[in-house]
Amino acid sequence: MNDLIKSNNLPTLSKALVFICCLLLVIVLFVPLWQIQLDAPQYPEGLILRMYPHKLAGDVEIINGLNHYIGMKELFTKDFIEFTVLPYIIGFYAFFCLLVSFMKRRGWLLGLFIAFAGFGVIAMVDFYRWEYAYGHNLNPNAAIQVPGMSYQPPLIGFKQLLNFGAYSIPDVGGILFVLVGVLLLVALLIAYKKRKK
Repeated sequence: MNDLIKSNNLPTLSKALVFICCLLLVIVLFVPLWQIQLDAPQYPEGLILRMYPHKLAGDVEIINGLNHYIGMKELFTKDFIEFTVLPYIIGFYAFFCLLVSFMKRRGWLLGLFIAFAGFGVIAMVDFYRWEYAYGHNLNPNAAIQVPGMSYQPPLIGFKQLLNFGAYSIPDVGGILFVLVGVLLLVALLIAYKKRKK
């Protein structure tokens, strides 16, 4: 690993992959990162909450109306600092990828991958914390109260919430974000393999 940090001549293929990561992250700025789908008999077409890097979208008003009855706080983009800072963070990593694609030192690529993977973990922890707060901090005077019931959506996958089935899955931006992480790892492995040869 020390050789990987110190050595020069980042392979052309690694540089190309990192440059592709830059382009993908630019796309991520304009597409939804995540979505939560809600299915219930009274909504056969389903409801959807989409999370872009800078806003909430989808059936936000309808979901807020339903959440009011069970005591959940209403969802507004302005209440989340994440929607203010996330576009800048993604932009930073896009610029970091662009920079690394023109650099020679493998250590820059290693640093980029570690920082990006770390940010991905922090983002998921923050998302879980957000879901937990909204699903557990309920208004005690809500019209519908079920003792011991919380309404935290799943971090990823499916969960039954009363008569609603909730699906939490990556949207286009989330898939691209994961793809960037995979491509950075591949670029790093290519660089390490060439160094060993």
